[in-house]
Amino acid sequence: MSAEFLTVAMFTILLLSIALGHPLAYTLAGVATLFGLIDYGFNFTGLFMQFANLAWGLMNNYTLVAIPLFIFMANLLDCSKVSDELFDALYVVLGALKGGLGLAVIGVCTVFAATTGIIGASVVGMTLLAAPPMIQRGYQKELTAGLICSAGSLGILIPPSIMMVVFAGLAGMKETTVGNLFAAAIIPGIVLSGLFMLYTWTRCTLNPSLGPPISKEEAAKYSAAQKWGMTLKSLLPPAALIFAVMGTILMGVATATEAAAMGALGALILALIKRKLTWEVIRRACSATLKTTSMVMLLFIGGTFFSSVFLGMGGGDVVADLLVGSGLNRWVVFFIMMFIVFILGMFIDWAAILLITVPIFLPIAMDIGFDPLWFALVLCVNLQCSFLTPPFGYALFYFAGVAPPGYTMMHIYRGIIPFVILQVIGLILMAVFPSMTLWLPAVFFGR
Repeated sequence: MSAEFLTVAMFTILLLSIALGHPLAYTLAGVATLFGLIDYGFNFTGLFMQFANLAWGLMNNYTLVAIPLFIFMANLLDCSKVSDELFDALYVVLGALKGGLGLAVIGVCTVFAATTGIIGASVVGMTLLAAPPMIQRGYQKELTAGLICSAGSLGILIPPSIMMVVFAGLAGMKETTVGNLFAAAIIPGIVLSGLFMLYTWTRCTLNPSLGPPISKEEAAKYSAAQKWGMTLKSLLPPAALIFAVMGTILMGVATATEAAAMGALGALILALIKRKLTWEVIRRACSATLKTTSMVMLLFIGGTFFSSVFLGMGGGDVVADLLVGSGLNRWVVFFIMMFIVFILGMFIDWAAILLITVPIFLPIAMDIGFDPLWFALVLCVNLQCSFLTPPFGYALFYFAGVAPPGYTMMHIYRGIIPFVILQVIGLILMAVFPSMTLWLPAVFFGR
């Protein structure tokens, strides 16, 4: 059978299996096994050796040790409730502004995106903490859902990000090391947060009924000095943790894995200081870390096996010939790749999309003259949309699971649309101004 036929058949069966609801990791590995046997001439031994070598190589990848450490850090931070204190402080400081509570939510999510990459914990925690007082004070349901889901998903982009660690492990290039990816993601993450804030403030200023300020009496309870004191006190713990992780990586003091270990230790100390460190907390954090890490690594093994078989039977060359050999302008090829990733993000988990697309799209991007680090960040920002895009955006279902009474999925879908548009604007800005991603890696690592 021709490589073209096998390529189409492999992706068709994969998408049909996913649509039927089969577990993604097993689907990737199962489809790879079927087509690997066809490609190997039903040589079971040869295919098994290929799978065993891939799995052993992944289990020995030192960079991937950062994944369970970052997940453990995130779970401990969730238990320590540091975000609650920061929200309470920003609630007082920004609440008097039109849309102030929304700005406080985005601010808290941005700070804690730099300490945790667990989107479920961020969205669920912020929904429980912020949604009831926002609705109680007259905030529009759609706006509340949109800004909590979008700001909560920043953790997958702003470092330390599990997505960046996975990307670095997949790419295996000196241009896309974890340090370079972390540095490159800082400005895009801040820009997206700024776009969310600007949109929220503008809408609420033009139409104050969407996000009314807190009452003057409530705003006057605290003096300026008290507000500053509350803010600084609540910001210092996460700031110290951010420095322990990101500062050591960017200064070249520690590798990403070593910094992740420091972050996990810092989160443990922080929970102890906050008197939240109990055996039950440790048990829950370890159990959640084990489950999440197992899921990620199963996806990693299944996805890497799928990509290996796909590339081995010539599928990568088929896609490259279709895109590069078509004679299309490189920006048209870039748009096609981004569009494919965006559409996949509506239906498939970000990790699976990375595992499928990076081995295929990254070489094509380099062949047509794009910087691999810049392309990696654009792809990751695009994948952040997968948490927000209906019908299967994970952040939307996290929010719906703990939303205040009276919410429907249509409220959430309508609320998220403007923020998805803002994500697309962020992608366009990154395409037009590559220095947004390339400047900081050049400053810290001289690339």
